[in-house]
Amino acid sequence: MQKRNAKTGKRVAVCTVAAVLLFSGMKMDILASEANGLPSAGVDYFFASNATSVKSLKDEQSQTGSIAGNTTEEGKTGNGLPTASATALATATATAKAASSATLSPVGEPNETVSGEKVIEETMIATTTKTIVQKENELAAKKEEEGFKSLVIADVNDYVNVRSIPSEEGEILGKLYDNSVGEFISEQDGWYEITSGSVTGYVKAEYCVTGEAAVELAREVGTRIATVNTTTLYVREEPSTESAVLGMVPMGDQLLVTEELDEWVKVNIEEGDGYISREYVELSTEFVKAESKAEEEARLAKEEAQRKAAQEAAAKAVREASRNTSSSEQMIEAPVITSGSGSELGKSVADFACQFVGNPYVWGGTSLTNGADCSGFVMSVYNNFGVSLPHSSSADRSVGSAVSSLDHAQPGDIICYSGHVAIYIGNGQIVHASTAKTGIIISNASYRSILSIRRIF
Repeated sequence: MQKRNAKTGKRVAVCTVAAVLLFSGMKMDILASEANGLPSAGVDYFFASNATSVKSLKDEQSQTGSIAGNTTEEGKTGNGLPTASATALATATATAKAASSATLSPVGEPNETVSGEKVIEETMIATTTKTIVQKENELAAKKEEEGFKSLVIADVNDYVNVRSIPSEEGEILGKLYDNSVGEFISEQDGWYEITSGSVTGYVKAEYCVTGEAAVELAREVGTRIATVNTTTLYVREEPSTESAVLGMVPMGDQLLVTEELDEWVKVNIEEGDGYISREYVELSTEFVKAESKAEEEARLAKEEAQRKAAQEAAAKAVREASRNTSSSEQMIEAPVITSGSGSELGKSVADFACQFVGNPYVWGGTSLTNGADCSGFVMSVYNNFGVSLPHSSSADRSVGSAVSSLDHAQPGDIICYSGHVAIYIGNGQIVHASTAKTGIIISNASYRSILSIRRIF
């Protein structure tokens, strides 16, 4: 038995030295992590993130003697290492000791390092249960939730006035529409002081929610968006680079997020629900903000001017189209405008667009006859009416004027979806360049979640 103990002691000594040498190679990486501003818990987490594992290591240290040296008043160990590094050294040494003892035990000999095996098992569970990415996502979610608590969200039928003082006698500075959001500043006599967009003022507390009540409502009224930050991004059927490609989206496109995973985001595109890598998108939550009185007046004036300009351009385009036809495309029936009113112009746009049903979908295309993608189709249709629109479904969300809901949509309005855009033709239907498989088709407007509706005429 003495001989066996001697052999065991030698093995332990050898393993301890090996662990120390191993740690010397790891030391610079650990110190670099600390230099980057990571808390000591970040280092501890890498080796043993739960309290049980760390406690087991400390218990073993107290039984077998101090491995890393005695702690000094300066917070360093006797060998000059910072406390966090000493913890890591103790963890690595104890783990190496337990593993080597189990490996070197001759066949038939009992393993005397049960506590070491427990440490290894617990450490493996702790370090594989949650990745660094998961931790980062959890922290981001908690930070966002805390931010939601400071929101003031309007909960009314239409809007609540933002006033200059906490009184109905105060000057109206702007409007906070239903489900619109402001930042809480203070509370006074049943009024919330908020800032929202360019407006800072007071809203009646009884028409708004804030604090814990605002958290769940914020998730309902907020729109989670993934903005593509790479030239062309694949959308895959499953959250894996080995999965088949469902579709492609260009840089700057904004996609509706339906689920967030550790390294992937589930989004909705025309081809269906798919997954994109978090590495190539910027995630954000969009809220509608208050509109100041001056902004409202400027918006209405601008929309009216744009509407008149679009009507004049449409009339001119029709006259020119009746005389000229592009030689590069098939014969296109020129749009016919029966009236100068906005609704009639929109009807003309819708009728004109419908004649291209059955033509092909082509990624990046703008030809109404030879192939166009969704935004290329909308852009080219409106181009025949003298209106220039961007070749981007995301950018189309800000053209023209806003329409509150599908119930108020008129023919010719632009319906914007996640990564897709279409033209409303009335009776709850749209015409759009759908997919390479289906081409230009007519569909129900509510077949997917609508992000916004925009009116040109």
